[in-house]
Amino acid sequence: MIRLLGWPSRNVHTDLLRTDPVPEEGEDVAAAIGAPETLSEEEQEELRRELAKVEEEIQTLSQVLAAKEKHLAEIKRKLGINSLQELKQNLAKGWQDVTATSAYKKTSETLSQAGQKASAAFSSVGSVITKKLEDVKNSPTFKSFEEKVENLKSKVGGTKPAGGDFGEVLNSTANASATATEPLPEQTQESL
Repeated sequence: MIRLLGWPSRNVHTDLLRTDPVPEEGEDVAAAIGAPETLSEEEQEELRRELAKVEEEIQTLSQVLAAKEKHLAEIKRKLGINSLQELKQNLAKGWQDVTATSAYKKTSETLSQAGQKASAAFSSVGSVITKKLEDVKNSPTFKSFEEKVENLKSKVGGTKPAGGDFGEVLNSTANASATATEPLPEQTQESL
């Protein structure tokens, strides 16, 4: 054990961890913590000297700690380490510690499995939708609708090569119906 500034050689760690009973309400507090009246004059004087010594050591240690912190700050300044860099390093170290935990690994594996299952589900939904659209396209109702549009196209726009897309058919039908409703220039002159 290291002996600091004349501290007694007893085990400081066990003294710090020692628990003394806390007096209950109504108990004599002085009796619970060792009242001065149970100590002799010599013991009291010895404790007062030890108290002054411990207070002095605490003050010295506080001063040493402040000097060390100042020295640390100076070293960091010379090395170009600032608070932001320290924060980044602490966050990186913290993240590294988190990712090393078994809870993180287990959660990561679970999320990975869930993602794979979701991907498989979306793939199967896409396949089902594609099949349903193919079924609709091959249905008699859709074929009948398609034939009616083709007939209307041939009546209105004349014969064009087959294979035009549905959008072209609808556009030509709309254009044909718009021109069919407009009066022809000959009709307007005759009516005047």
